[in-house]
Amino acid sequence: MIFKLDERLIFPKPDLAEPDGLLAIGGNLSPERLLMAYSHGIFPWYSEETPILWYSPHERFVLYPPELRISKSMRQVLRSGKFNVTVNRCFADVIEACSAVPREGQDGTWITADMKQAYIKLHRLGFVHSYEVWQQNELVGGLYGVQVGRVFCGESMFSRASNASKMALITLCQSGQYDLVDCQVHTEHLESMGAHFISRDTYMALLQDNSA
Repeated sequence: MIFKLDERLIFPKPDLAEPDGLLAIGGNLSPERLLMAYSHGIFPWYSEETPILWYSPHERFVLYPPELRISKSMRQVLRSGKFNVTVNRCFADVIEACSAVPREGQDGTWITADMKQAYIKLHRLGFVHSYEVWQQNELVGGLYGVQVGRVFCGESMFSRASNASKMALITLCQSGQYDLVDCQVHTEHLESMGAHFISRDTYMALLQDNSA
C-alpha cells in the first residue's frame, strides 16, 4: 500500500514500503519534513513529471568507511596531488553539476528545481554538505549528501575528470566524521570501492545509534 501524504508532518512506518521501496507520495520538501524523512531511513526520489515520491528500500546499499577499497591506480592519483578537495565551498555549484551530468540509462535528471532549492536551504541550515574536487582551480568533481548524526546519506556525485568523484568519496570516508555512508542506489563503481547491501533493520539500528 502506498500512502498519500498531506500537510501533516508524518510518515508511515518504513517497513510498510512496497517491494521496490516506494513508501509514500505527496507532501512537500520543507526542511522539517526532509529531516524527519532521513532520520527514519526515507528519502525523496522522483522527476518533474511525477509528484514527490518517498522511498525506504528493504535493503540499503552502504559503505563503511573502514571497509573502503582504494585501487593501486587510485592510490597513485592520491599521491600525485593532482586534485585538491574542499568541503562546503560551493554547494550550489555541486548540486547544479550533479543535476546536469548525463547518467547512463537515465533520461534527464531526478534532481528537480524544487529539490535543488530544498537541499540548498538544508545546506544553509547545516544539515547537507558538499565535497568539491578541484583541478587547477576548476571544479571537476564532487558529491553532496545529508548528515544524520555520524551517517552520511549520499545524494549524488559528478565527475568531469577521471577519478574526480572517487577522490571526493575517499576524502569523505577518510575524514573521520562518519561511521556509515548510505549510497542509496547500487552501482558497480561503488561496489568496487567496498559498498554492499545490508537489511533495513540493520540500517535503521545504525541510523538510530548514530543520530542519538
